Amino acid sequence: MKNNIGISEIKLTENEIDAAVRVLRSGALRQGKECDAFEREFAEKTGAKFAVSSANGSAALHLAYMAILQPGDEVLVPSFTFIATGSMVTMAGGKPVLCDIDPDTFLLDLKDAERRLTPKTRAIAPVHLFGNSCDVEALGNFARRHGLAIVWDAAQAHGAQFEGRDIGSFGDFVCYSFYPSKNMFVGEGGMTCTDNPEYDHKMRSLRSHGQTGKYYHTIMGLNYRMTDVEAAIGREQLKRLDDMLAVRRGNAAILNDGLSGVLGIRPQAVTAHSLHAWHQYCIVVDPEEFGLDRDGLAQRLMAQGIATGVHYPRGLHQQPVFEQLYGKTSLPVTENLAEKILALPVHHGLTPDEAAAIVAAIRGCRV
Repeated sequence: MKNNIGISEIKLTENEIDAAVRVLRSGALRQGKECDAFEREFAEKTGAKFAVSSANGSAALHLAYMAILQPGDEVLVPSFTFIATGSMVTMAGGKPVLCDIDPDTFLLDLKDAERRLTPKTRAIAPVHLFGNSCDVEALGNFARRHGLAIVWDAAQAHGAQFEGRDIGSFGDFVCYSFYPSKNMFVGEGGMTCTDNPEYDHKMRSLRSHGQTGKYYHTIMGLNYRMTDVEAAIGREQLKRLDDMLAVRRGNAAILNDGLSGVLGIRPQAVTAHSLHAWHQYCIVVDPEEFGLDRDGLAQRLMAQGIATGVHYPRGLHQQPVFEQLYGKTSLPVTENLAEKILALPVHHGLTPDEAAAIVAAIRGCRV
């Protein structure tokens, strides 16, 4: 059984290797024509007006936050996510206000978020977690009602859709990662989509030391540029994104069908009117109903050669750095999920027979 983030998932095709070699031989390694082309093609693919490449997914988020936040501004952030969603708010001078999640979709709970609004709230940062699209319409209405900018964290959601539209075409900022475990990857890299020309211009300046002309710097910025080598790989990856997603969606369908009705096993609920990208396929393990807890099931699957993962073992509000900065709080849904969630292999290196074997193994583990 292949690893859920295994070698098969991070192999480059011959076309992708050839593209990287072509750039290496040219000697033009820094951000240049390949990055420009990748940005245009990614924007066209997602339906966004602009796409700004960057060094990684954290940089993509940081650029978005820096484009809008003033010191002390607050951003509503779901606690059940990778740390960068919240930490980049802090690095941009703001304060992440951590919110609880929906127990079924694992996505931001808007009712809980609304209770945490203050006069300092400037933005909301919903996460399309594991490739599951948020309810974009509901979040858009929420943001408009409260005068908030939206920074969508789409690091795991390349190709996800809501009501037939790519999630990259919504909102003020949509931030992607191209880390090796993602649906499409370049090694390290990020992209931020926007329809706002002012945001586009500001992020391009911020990613290059605040430069607006050669050796002319009008704001403080950073070196967050992508290289042309990575962009060349990304352009080739983009061509086969739909095929990779089709495999993931096929594997997820096998897992959904096979695990349906298994007491004590509950997969992530897919948002209505959306198309999941299946970066991760996660289940909630109820030890009382299933007869094993999450860790016990993971051990039994590992013994059969089936790798699993825990994404995430704690919420952001339970991370020591956030406790030190903002104090302790309790978010019960996040805490409960962190104790019971388990990720199963779903990647595009997995075969249908292997997906079926995972189902059979889980069914055989039930006590």
